[in-house]
Amino acid sequence: MAKSPMAGAPRQLADGLSCVLAPNPSPMTFWGTNTYLLGEDTLAVIDPGPDQPDHLDALLSAIGGRTVSHILVTHSHLDHSPLARPLSRITGAPVLAYGDSRAGRSAIMEDLSQHGALGGGEGEDAGFVYDEAIADGTEIQGDGWTLRALHTPGHFGNHLCFIWGDAAFTGDLVMGWATSLVSPPDGDLTHFMASCARLADTGAPRGFAGHGAPIDDLQDRISNLLAHRRTREAQITATLQSGPQAAAEITGVVYTDVAPALLPMAERNVLAHLIDLCSRQIAAPVGALSATAKFTLI
Repeated sequence: MAKSPMAGAPRQLADGLSCVLAPNPSPMTFWGTNTYLLGEDTLAVIDPGPDQPDHLDALLSAIGGRTVSHILVTHSHLDHSPLARPLSRITGAPVLAYGDSRAGRSAIMEDLSQHGALGGGEGEDAGFVYDEAIADGTEIQGDGWTLRALHTPGHFGNHLCFIWGDAAFTGDLVMGWATSLVSPPDGDLTHFMASCARLADTGAPRGFAGHGAPIDDLQDRISNLLAHRRTREAQITATLQSGPQAAAEITGVVYTDVAPALLPMAERNVLAHLIDLCSRQIAAPVGALSATAKFTLI
């Protein structure tokens, strides 16, 4: 595995593209959050990152007095979006996003969120405020660069990927070092699978993710992620063959190689699979749908 870069030190990744790593490493963020600076004389900042003064100082140093024309947010988790507003106040650049932290949810996830049956909301930037909404397919142009926005919910309802030439900024939808957390009601596995397939359809061969190193074979990585999810689904349905079980019980069966600290996140992924199976009429909850409900095959 590649060595972790130094937080705060700009890294040149391509012509007109550099990255500043935020100092927020964790089991969920790997080395930390990647903040991208796109452009030469006038910049777009993609995913300003967590609200940490050291990271803001590092970004301003990397910007170096150049004009910032756009601040783009792939999604409003606390490790990606909170620094957008402070950076906007300093640079005068507008914050662009698909919508607020509830935007882009499916009807079933919005209903489950309203009824509070699933908990969740891990890391949501509930106070996220944007200046301009980016619709699916919108082209955003700057000084020497063009991005095309793709609404790619799954990891989060308001998640966007940005196509840049033959590359893609993939946020947390696709990462090279780990699979993405899909935790309802923010995460939606049905949307996740469709979004990964849609990103693959762009044909982009390289990806710049929200965490970790650049993905040099994006198409292969997406294919592997989709196959991994299908394998998990098969494991979950096989486990349900023995009778109704809750997400926690299934997690203990299918996630045998996961560190104990990550089991709660694994359980959320299992719950996402179970809700997807329900939406496809393959499984159903025993009683009301909740995080602790037992599920049975139909």
